[in-house]
Order: sequence, then C-alpha cells, then structure tokens
Amino acid sequence: MANYIFGVDVGGTSVKMGLFDTEGNVLDKWEIPTRTENHGEKILPDIAASIQEKMAQKSIAKEDVAGVGIGAPGPVEKSGIVHKAVNLGWEEMNMKEELTRLLGGMRVEGGNDANVAALGEMWKGGGQGHKNLVAVTLGTGVGGGIIINGEIMTGSTGAGGEIGHIHVEDNETEACGCGNFGCLEEYASATGITRLANRALKASDKDSVLRKGEVSAKAVFDAVKEGDELAIEVAKQFGEYLGKGLGVIAGIINPEIFVIGGGVSKAGEVLFDYIRPSFERTAFHGSQNVIFALATLGNDAGIYGAARLLL
Repeated sequence: MANYIFGVDVGGTSVKMGLFDTEGNVLDKWEIPTRTENHGEKILPDIAASIQEKMAQKSIAKEDVAGVGIGAPGPVEKSGIVHKAVNLGWEEMNMKEELTRLLGGMRVEGGNDANVAALGEMWKGGGQGHKNLVAVTLGTGVGGGIIINGEIMTGSTGAGGEIGHIHVEDNETEACGCGNFGCLEEYASATGITRLANRALKASDKDSVLRKGEVSAKAVFDAVKEGDELAIEVAKQFGEYLGKGLGVIAGIINPEIFVIGGGVSKAGEVLFDYIRPSFERTAFHGSQNVIFALATLGNDAGIYGAARLLL
C-alpha cells in the first residue's frame, strides 16, 4: 500500500512542492523556480525531475507513491486540461496527462490553484470539520474556491469559483484586470483596498495617519485598529462590497463556512466586523447562518489541497 503523496502548487514565479504521508502530515517541502520562457515548456519537466530527485534522496520507490496532485492558475477541467494559464505561458496544456508521462505512468490529479487551496483549508486548515465551504483569497486579486459535499466545484470548463469577478458596482470607470468594470476584485483585494484609500484621501481633507506614509491594505487596517476615522470609512466600503459579494455566493452555494485567506487576512478578525453587516443585509435568510473564519495554512494551502486530490 502506498505511503506517500506529492502536492504541487504552480505559481508564476515559483513552484511550491510538498511530500506528505497519506494522513496529511507534511514530511518535506521545498520550492523550485517557475521557468515560463518558451510558453512554459520547462515547467512540468522541472516538476517531474524535482519529484524524482526527492524520491531518490528519500529512497522512496515508485510503487510507494499514491501519486502527485497539482494545482495551477487558470481554468482547469477535470480531465486535467488547463485553458490559458497566462502567468505560465500555457495556451492549452493537459498537465495531468503530460506529468503522468514524465513520471513514467505515476497517477496525477490536477485542479485550479484557488480551488485546490480551498480543498487544503477544508482538509487541514481553517475549514476543518466542514464539507461545504467557500475559500476566499484576498491578495493582489481576489481568488475563490468552492467545495460542495467535500468536492471541488469546477464548472463546465474549470472556471467555477472565480468570485473575484462578481459584478458589484455599476459606476466604476477603471477596468478590472479581466477587462470588465466593477468586479469585486477592484474593491476587496489588497490593490483594491489601496485604490479605495487613495480615492478617499483625494476626496476628503480629513486628517489621517494614511497621509503620513505609504498607502497599502495593511496600512489601512493598522489605522483602523488605531481608530483612524478615514481608514474606518475605507474599511466600511471594503466590507460593503465584500459582504454583498459573499451574500450573492451564499444564496447560491449555501455554505457552512467562509474561510478568508490571502495577505489581507493578516489583519485578523477585525475584517469580519466590516464584512458581516453588509453580508447579513444582503444574504438570503436561509443562508445567513454561516461561519466566518480565517485561513490557517497560508502559502501551504495549495500543496495540502493538491495532496488531498489523491485521496
């Protein structure tokens, strides 16, 4: 019986990798650079070589490995086909089939990185004990992963769970990175919070600690904790948009728990004070009894979730 699993999280600059036992204990973790030149042709061969090197180093036989789970940015079908992973240079890649070939027939399972991270949080992170959850990653953008009855919801082309692109504002004039206007990502991401803060500073002459240094999402919530009036106004705007977006999701998914992660989540549970009022005002009454929790796995959520794909 196999005793080991490899979890792989492919990012635009580095590939995070982990060796796990089948109970979900991480035995080793490391990173390799993501070589995106020539349409990312080196990425999967590099991953395969690193896994084989680790197996040799640890004296692990091929038959003792249950397989490799891999998460990658972009829409990923259940078959393992990735459609247009811009950050990797892939137009269309069957990473499951190709990595299986490179590893000499070893079992491979794949998924979208945000969905896989959600699975990791369900398994060993902030969502433990729950089978219906939505993981929300508030970083440079807003990512999401939806788990229903313990299974990732991928959608027809692998694009399910892109909650950052829920439309929440009709009057936006700046385009989102996706090309649309008024996406949740424009207000609830770290860059979105910074945009809201800069707009507030420009529109008001109120004194604020935010005028005295670099404006960032961290600076906003640090100022909130100090009672800064203008920062609190920005936090309320952030919470209004995110609460509304999560209310929409709750009405469709009816999750047990929202697990909030990403760099913005480092502000802590103070975030929930600003999200809940809008959420409770907009969510369908049958979906309001939901738990809000912070993610606990940080940057390791992807490798944990990738490993969980094998189980």
